[in-house]
Amino acid sequence: MEKQTHIDFRVLNFKKNLFLAISFFTVFTAFQLLPNSVFGQDLFVGAAAVDITPKLPVAVDGQMTVRIAKVAETPLTANVIVLESKGETTTVLVSCDMVTIPTELKEMIQNQVKKSLPGLDTKKIIINATHTHTGGVVRDNRYNIPEGVTQVKDYLKFVSDKVAKTIVTAYNKRERGSVSWGISHAKVAYNRRAVYEDGTAKMYGRTHEANFIKVEGFEDQAIQSLFFWNQKGEFVATCINVPSPAQIVENRSTVNADYWHPVREGLKEKYGQQLVVAGWIGAAGDQTPRPRYDEFAEWRMIALRNEKKSPDFAEHSGDVNFRNEYHLNEIAGRIICAVDETYETVKIDKHDAPVMKHEVNNIELPMRLVTETEYNHALKMRAEDMKDTESAQIFSRRIVWYSKVVDRYEIQKSNPQPMYPVELHALRIGDVVVCTNPFELFTEYGIQMKARSNAMQTFVLQLVGPGNYLPTKEAVRGGHYSAIVESNEVGPEGGQILVNWSVAMINKLWPD
Repeated sequence: MEKQTHIDFRVLNFKKNLFLAISFFTVFTAFQLLPNSVFGQDLFVGAAAVDITPKLPVAVDGQMTVRIAKVAETPLTANVIVLESKGETTTVLVSCDMVTIPTELKEMIQNQVKKSLPGLDTKKIIINATHTHTGGVVRDNRYNIPEGVTQVKDYLKFVSDKVAKTIVTAYNKRERGSVSWGISHAKVAYNRRAVYEDGTAKMYGRTHEANFIKVEGFEDQAIQSLFFWNQKGEFVATCINVPSPAQIVENRSTVNADYWHPVREGLKEKYGQQLVVAGWIGAAGDQTPRPRYDEFAEWRMIALRNEKKSPDFAEHSGDVNFRNEYHLNEIAGRIICAVDETYETVKIDKHDAPVMKHEVNNIELPMRLVTETEYNHALKMRAEDMKDTESAQIFSRRIVWYSKVVDRYEIQKSNPQPMYPVELHALRIGDVVVCTNPFELFTEYGIQMKARSNAMQTFVLQLVGPGNYLPTKEAVRGGHYSAIVESNEVGPEGGQILVNWSVAMINKLWPD
């Protein structure tokens, strides 16, 4: 005899309704208890770009010898995006095609903007460099620049005037908008420090050697993007974070924005000439966009893709400048593909009222101390470069490099624990954060920040300031350029403090 089961649907319906009521009450209560900061104010966006190509001839910045450019192969630009969260904060993002951002230039821009927009908090202007080594010299007293060539003070005034006016233009253009964010990947960055069997390392060291054992540190291949739309839904601006400096044509004696120029032109061709493209360099003190291994295989693929398009390709392929031009386009193409992929994925996920918070902190980091041995070496090398007038002219930048080490050693006699002032920004936009530092920061530190961040996505933006290398402990042990005392005002101890400060600032913006 089958066992009969009686189902009382009234009881089931009561339980179902009770469950729904409890669930709704739970969600509603949690919704009510969430901090107000979870719900942002309307986002306003304004964007503009300006040409900051210097008057020719001009000395170009980034190498140890004086290079005079008489030709501008591409324009240099400053790209400005103003973000406003009504009642919360206004942030100005400025990306410049130059090697670094001297404090003097930042202050000149802030002072000029303050006169035109007295209500704007100029401390919340973030200015970064793309680190092209073929932009005008912006660091005073580094090179002996001949008469008749654009001088540093004149170029700084030119840039500060242009950028300040463009910030005002972007500010006045702001209107209701929206933002999306995302991440993709492309092979752009190579670690540029080779390590050998004896434990020594070398910047741009040869890897095709019997005693080569590894590249020293991490390689980060993330391409992160922010996309901004106006109230009509038009794509007006983007910030692209690439963990590699713009240094493909770094040895030329010409003006060139490096890979950022073809990136901008390629994106504008697809999305419209109104698009403002801000180039952001991630933690990349030990990275380069030029292959350190697989270079022959890479060049073969570039050649095969281009030989049919260019009849004289084979004839000129042995020329370094010719090859670099094609490599520029290769790297730009990879970045554009990554940005396109991200755009197509996240364009349906627009946020018109994201949480927006901007924290600024001024901290001090312990400086790397100069030993007596390093001091004596600097004295010797400086004397060598100053042995005659011609040598002193050619190596003026390197003389300054050694002189700063000598000066630091002298200062240590009266101040045995010198500190280095640093300005840090942490900007929250919805689920993402942008954290800044003034250094050529080794990639390991940037990965630490990303991993420890409470944000869904973390943009690490370097060279928001005067910039010098900040190496890891392993790099200091290996030695060579970028990890020696001449290259570093702050060492690994300060690097870890910087990471901890940055993570604390980020996580403060996500209290829950």
